Amino acid sequence: MTRPITAGVDGTPESLAALDWAAREAVRRGLPLRVLHVWRHVEAPSAPDPIVQRGWAETAAAEAVRPVTERHPGLHISLDVPEGVPAETLTKAAADAELLVLGSRGHGGVVGFLLGSVGGRVVAEASRPVVLVRAGDKAASEAAGREIVVGQDGSPEDSAAALGFAFETAAARGVTVRVVRAWTLPPVFAYSPASLKLLDDAGGLEPYERKALAEAVHPWRERYPDVPVSEHVEMGSAGQVLLSVSGGAQLVVVGRRPHHTAVTARIGSVAHGVLHHAPCPVAVVPGAAAEG
Repeated sequence: MTRPITAGVDGTPESLAALDWAAREAVRRGLPLRVLHVWRHVEAPSAPDPIVQRGWAETAAAEAVRPVTERHPGLHISLDVPEGVPAETLTKAAADAELLVLGSRGHGGVVGFLLGSVGGRVVAEASRPVVLVRAGDKAASEAAGREIVVGQDGSPEDSAAALGFAFETAAARGVTVRVVRAWTLPPVFAYSPASLKLLDDAGGLEPYERKALAEAVHPWRERYPDVPVSEHVEMGSAGQVLLSVSGGAQLVVVGRRPHHTAVTARIGSVAHGVLHHAPCPVAVVPGAAAEG
């Protein structure tokens, strides 16, 4: 089954930028584009009839899609305007998509994220990659000289989904992948004879981290031999290191392990920080345990 790239639109400038981003990516990957405008019936004494409300939603969605159709005449575009709860509908749609693209505000995070609304819930619960795009994003930001930055953390298995997404995207765009691994000094109690031997064999902490990164990247180098790769190891917190190298990036990719509270899922601290402050689109890719 061919999965479409799905874009959620609501008429805001950031969602229109997300729609443009999704259309360009669909063209690059040779995939169809699904545009989703979720609306909710407003019940109030002065509210118009539900049929009228649906008509407004359909008109707004069609107006958003029209310029995209004109820019990409060969792109297969489908438009759905369902009534429902936006977060639930978008999360469900993500499961059937190659990736879901949403708009996000400027510096300050995902739309409504600090209030726990639509964007944050979808990012935390979606079983497929979610890309967040800011209102100012333009096609020019995808110039060949601008690389894709991806974080690598933990074991190769932990970061496989994020690395795979980054390399696939870079292959479609013909750009470099910069793979970033951050490290910090472990607490004293974490040292053991076995771990100390590993560090001694590697020649110290930083060489050990470089070796771990090289091993994680190796299978992706083999799978995508035409994709240029830059390996970046730096001491510091993962979020800070990723942001420090994202200034010239066209996309930052972060993994998301499943995190659950008593009432809902949440994203990790690294993804949270990058979403708030990265100057370019951000892809949040769930790990294997979160995929459906």
